[in-house]
Amino acid sequence: MLPLLMAGVLATTAVADPQVIGWIEQNARQEITEESIGGATVVGLGESTHNTHEEAAIKFGLLRYLVEERGFRSIAWEEDWTTSVRVNRYVLGGQGGLDALMGELTTTWRTREVRDVLAWLRSHNAAHPGRMVRFVGVEYYATRSLAHDAVSSYVAKAAPWRLRELRRHLRFIAPRHEDTRANLDWYRAEPNKRPFISHARAVYELVERLPENDDQQLALHNARQILSWYEAFSLPFEEIYAYRDARAAENLRWWQRRTGDKVAYWASTAHTAAAPGLRLTLGGPPLVFDNAGSYLRRWYGDRYRSITVLFDHGTLGTGSGCGVAPAPVPRPDADFANRVFGDAFAGNGPAQYVVDLRNKAPQAVSEWLRAPAKVRGYAGYDPAFAQKSYMEGGSLAQWFDVVVHRQVITPCTPL
Repeated sequence: MLPLLMAGVLATTAVADPQVIGWIEQNARQEITEESIGGATVVGLGESTHNTHEEAAIKFGLLRYLVEERGFRSIAWEEDWTTSVRVNRYVLGGQGGLDALMGELTTTWRTREVRDVLAWLRSHNAAHPGRMVRFVGVEYYATRSLAHDAVSSYVAKAAPWRLRELRRHLRFIAPRHEDTRANLDWYRAEPNKRPFISHARAVYELVERLPENDDQQLALHNARQILSWYEAFSLPFEEIYAYRDARAAENLRWWQRRTGDKVAYWASTAHTAAAPGLRLTLGGPPLVFDNAGSYLRRWYGDRYRSITVLFDHGTLGTGSGCGVAPAPVPRPDADFANRVFGDAFAGNGPAQYVVDLRNKAPQAVSEWLRAPAKVRGYAGYDPAFAQKSYMEGGSLAQWFDVVVHRQVITPCTPL
């Protein structure tokens, strides 16, 4: 089981409905239980911010429980597919060093906490060759030439008579830079993106028309990532989130169907929550979209379980990643659900605890769980927006099956 309780003192005053506070305290547990996971095929492991040591450590413990005791054999990460191909080779015992590999990850994940997860995956796989865990990225946002090369290699073997046509399209859309940021800057500066999308779609359709088999499906997935990259970054900013989450959910489902694995999905809560019509505010106008978790709940029903880690207060590095110049994160305002979980055990409670929101509850608690909710979280911490970065547009009962509450957080550790 996963121990979650730690000794601690909470310096707060309970202000929420006493019935709600009482129910949380009565149902708080030290560990995730079998009942919380049930017969899930996919479990979302959400975090309110990527930038804390404690939330990452809690999710690492949850991942180990899913792998060691519940038979999960894949971890789907909020990371690019082409990056994940290299990570997967490493965790399955391939050549290369972890330190160099960490430098290829999206900057968000270049932390000591993530390094520990990848090192454990490799160690677990070495010790359990019959129960190996695979790593897959469900994003397209840093698609490299690896995807282009994979498509070309497949067609050269399976349909060499189509190779000349394929190469004509691939030449037009070849990455201009292997540095993914530089490549994105190049494409965004292109005034007419339609020809690029047209060629990328032609690559996808060429592979799609070839006889279906395992190799063809893998090549088609690489072609799909290329097309997604060109389509997504042609969109206005406010439309990218909807496109991105739809693709992430589709990519995860593709992987789960391909492997038959039970899959843990490691991402931010804004992606993992079962939240159709999510309203995400990051200090500016809200972004409204159906997130990845809403698709997963629609497709998998009760076989998708949504777990999130929430926190009350602490410190975070300012900016993205682990940030710089750690700054205080105050307690959430009274209209945040985080506040209620922080008010529980006021003055003499655990530093963290887990609550299954599907547990039997009195009417007042059920109404609170079904009421419109706000949950605080950060893409990158800016103290000026401490109370202005959050998700809403649904209820706790809709979004989450399980909440792990952490009272005090500290920044992650950069590499």
